[in-house]
Amino acid sequence: MKSVLVLEDGTYYPGLGFGARGETIGEVVFNTSITGYQEIITDPSYKGQIVTMTYPLVGNYGFNRDDNESGSVQVQGFIVKELCESPNNWRCSISTDEYFRKNSIIGLRGIDTRALVRHIRSKGSMFGIISTECGNVDLLLERLRAGMQKSRDLVAEVTVKEPVHIKGWGKKRIALLDLGSKASLTSFLRGRCCDIHILPASSSYEDVTACSPDGVIVSGGPGDPRDLPGQKLLLQKLVGEMPVLGIGLGHQLLGLALGGKVHRLKYGHHGSNIPVKDFRTGRCYITSQSHNYALDADINDNVEITQVNINDNTVEGFRHRSLPVAGVQYCPGPAELPQDSDYVFEDFLKAL
Repeated sequence: MKSVLVLEDGTYYPGLGFGARGETIGEVVFNTSITGYQEIITDPSYKGQIVTMTYPLVGNYGFNRDDNESGSVQVQGFIVKELCESPNNWRCSISTDEYFRKNSIIGLRGIDTRALVRHIRSKGSMFGIISTECGNVDLLLERLRAGMQKSRDLVAEVTVKEPVHIKGWGKKRIALLDLGSKASLTSFLRGRCCDIHILPASSSYEDVTACSPDGVIVSGGPGDPRDLPGQKLLLQKLVGEMPVLGIGLGHQLLGLALGGKVHRLKYGHHGSNIPVKDFRTGRCYITSQSHNYALDADINDNVEITQVNINDNTVEGFRHRSLPVAGVQYCPGPAELPQDSDYVFEDFLKAL
């Protein structure tokens, strides 16, 4: 079926649709990963976004039951150059197009994804609309601009609705503030026998302390950390009382709680091949990231910047000089990457 992507600046890209029919509106971003498309599609950090894959062929190893990063599909739409219709892998349990149709994902294929990515890199990330039903660009542009006026609480859409307790036979008790947590994070903590209390993003100070945690992890998630003033105040109360680790959106929010500021990146960091330099060890880590905002380097005198992005020198990690408080912009431990950045969790567990 013929489909089209229309961006908010009027640029449009006609192609072929796949998956569900209809229209979808979201912020258009690009991801530079070569593999891991199932993890990307189910990553809560992509809530509200239309994801373009820079790698030209997607779907060659299909989809399975084990690689989801959450309980549902999170992307608003999905754009690829070429979609493999005949995946070949022993773990594959569903065909590519059937997966997209079953999960109601509106997709677009057959466009020049390189041209789209170059446009976003030049102009910055922007909203777009994919339609399988209408080819009138002017009409779609009107619908897009109307849809952009609707505000969404993305974190509220992806967080758990009620507290979840995952029992562990180890001695470490973790309160995980869920802003859009990935399954790989929970899996890592379970593998270390931690007793995990997953709490909704709206949890109060009393909700957190009622778990009697040894430490708090603030997960990654979608959107702008400045839209979460209640969570910022919560972290300000927790800092100094127990170890706190922020990841992704949690890293940005923790930085704000310590007095820092954030700024919007031109087109964000989205991929599993983003290089990060650690000042303490001199090592470079290849990391998985998905965010459109970054912490400013000047937080306060009590905070040390420990890591930066090699590509653009943005802040990737910090730690408090006297308290067991730290944050990293990336998510350690994804299955598609080497495990050398798992030290972030190991250091946190030692701090408990």
